[in-house]
Amino acid sequence: MKAGYRTVIGAALCMTIGLTGCSSTGNFGGANFLYKNYTVADGSAVAGEGRSVLFERKPLALSGTGIKVGDSLREANLTQADLSPINITDTKGKGKVRIISVVPSLDTPVCEEQTHYLSEKNKGLDKMVELVTVSVDTPFAQKRFAKEAHIGNVTFLSDYKDAEFGKAYGLFIKGPHILARTVMVIDANNTVRYLQITPELTQLPDLDKAFAVAKSLITAS
Repeated sequence: MKAGYRTVIGAALCMTIGLTGCSSTGNFGGANFLYKNYTVADGSAVAGEGRSVLFERKPLALSGTGIKVGDSLREANLTQADLSPINITDTKGKGKVRIISVVPSLDTPVCEEQTHYLSEKNKGLDKMVELVTVSVDTPFAQKRFAKEAHIGNVTFLSDYKDAEFGKAYGLFIKGPHILARTVMVIDANNTVRYLQITPELTQLPDLDKAFAVAKSLITAS
């Protein structure tokens, strides 16, 4: 696919994944964030080569080796805010329960709401688990987003270089170079215990269910 065509597709997705445009609406920090009534996805797509997700009912092919519940967390390098590399298996929550939220781009309203919800509606889980957001936004963009959104309890990691994370988990959408919208819960032994890939990119994942799974893992331990 030619670079120019890829850019056009990426721009179109950016304008409509969040339904209202690419610019961040995140000047409403913390409890003042203005939540919208976005649809929460029912069910999950399947990760990996040969699978797809929908964008406004049009299929977009996934690339990479698909992850599923019961699999171990796979090694994949991401970039931190200070531009240093870190493996997803070795984040600060290693050895504890982790919730990994994957978004196509933080600068779209649905992705923004997903990230605010993770940060603000987790019912105190952020004191016990690590909350992680992964996107292909640059570390600079992620840092700016976190500052404007007043989010300090989420670890932001960037897959902007080679989409190594997206490919390792079968969540990479090659054409527009974005990641499929996903939430996964990882237990203390680095095993995937819950996974939802939204079948339609414009819909939110069921974060409340992810929170419930994470809480049950903490209670069981």
